[in-house]
Amino acid sequence: MTRIAPFAFALPGRTVFGRGEAQKAPAAIRAFGGRGVLVHGADPARAAWLVEALRAEGAEVLTVACGTEPTLPMLQETLARAKRFGADWVAALGGGAALDLGKALAGLIPAPGGVMDHLEVVGRGLPLVAAPLPYVALPTTAGTGAEATRNAVIGLPDHGRKVSIRDERMLPRLAIVDPALTDGCPRGVTLASGLDALAQVIEPYVSAKATPFTDALVRPVIGPGLRALQRLMQAEDADARDTMAWVSLCGGMALANGGLGAVHGLAGVIGGMTPAAHGAICGALLGPVLQLNRDHAPDPARVRAVCDQIAAVLGGTPDEAPQALAGWARDAGLPGLRAQGLDPGRHPAVAEASLASSSMKGNPFPPTVAQLCAVLDQAG
Repeated sequence: MTRIAPFAFALPGRTVFGRGEAQKAPAAIRAFGGRGVLVHGADPARAAWLVEALRAEGAEVLTVACGTEPTLPMLQETLARAKRFGADWVAALGGGAALDLGKALAGLIPAPGGVMDHLEVVGRGLPLVAAPLPYVALPTTAGTGAEATRNAVIGLPDHGRKVSIRDERMLPRLAIVDPALTDGCPRGVTLASGLDALAQVIEPYVSAKATPFTDALVRPVIGPGLRALQRLMQAEDADARDTMAWVSLCGGMALANGGLGAVHGLAGVIGGMTPAAHGAICGALLGPVLQLNRDHAPDPARVRAVCDQIAAVLGGTPDEAPQALAGWARDAGLPGLRAQGLDPGRHPAVAEASLASSSMKGNPFPPTVAQLCAVLDQAG
């Protein structure tokens, strides 16, 4: 028998999954106190139902719009407003950007210091002194899995980087994953976020940091996730939306308790250099990174198992699976990295910077700058 190495995992305090479950959110959020911050996406109309329901429950609500991936200036401005408001809780209804901003606010509102005290890499990276406020996450896209992670990703335009604020206590007190909130999501957003979800179940499985817990979450959903995303590129389908919401949640739990890899190691750097959406970057990188790991990992058995699942959905042989996945994503409308704003002349700088990322440490082997540049060329 194979000895199981020690491992640990941490999850949201409570997770509720299923169609219609979002209707329970107002009472559940109100139970944390009478005053709170609600972060939503660019269109406030999509959050009006929750704002009105919370106010009907007697809550005073400060609303915060998050129309782009959160940046340091955005966080600092909204944090100042939220501190003045005196919130008991924070909730977020939206995609990964809104969920990350909400998570950061929940962690930092009680913190005595400033944002830079807690940012990794460019800040002091200090742990939170005070416990975060109760945080409730309601995702409206199936992609980032941010409803199950312990970090909030913040862009620093002046540094050309994205970094995290990280603390296990930043996990949501309550995550409500209602696939109905993703119904009718625009096709391009569905594709990019869906490819991010796939990357986040593939990378933890092939990661050097994989555990029996993360394996149990992600291996069963790789093929079904790709099949559901393929279906959604053809037509709106409630069952496929349900599947993608589950895949995204599994990916979030897995990445929070295991490792990622070169896709996210590179994507974090590219996201700080370009305005491209995180999911679109990951989608462009996924096929080329799979090929890199299949060709160079000391033990490629896990990568081959992933390729088997991809080939079963897209056709062709497992050896052709990385190229088949990249080709399918392009045919579905995903632009390459150059079209997303990455100048090929910056490939060496991206590759070099990505080597220091925490995600890259989970890759099944340590890639060289030259190998990563080849990946970026293929993804362009």
